[in-house]
Amino acid sequence: MDNAQGRPKEASTPFTNVPIEITVSVGRARPLVRELLQLNEGSVLTLDKQLDDPVELFVGDKLIGIGVLEVMEGDGAGQLAVRLTEVVDLQTPA
Repeated sequence: MDNAQGRPKEASTPFTNVPIEITVSVGRARPLVRELLQLNEGSVLTLDKQLDDPVELFVGDKLIGIGVLEVMEGDGAGQLAVRLTEVVDLQTPA
């Protein structure tokens, strides 16, 4: 039976309740080694992205999606979140 999103309903197995960790990459910094050695508490690393740029979602080293950062409102006010804008087709080899 299909669900409301048109995806097949998954069979209930013990694996469906195993949590996974998703890493959200908001950007990269590329300091020189001498700059890295000078970092102290309060130092700032400039990233290669702007605040409104898309972010990448990974499980391990596998890209699974693209999204945008949002700040939650209501009960989770102030909580950082990601709204998915693209889900990578994991069935197609890269």
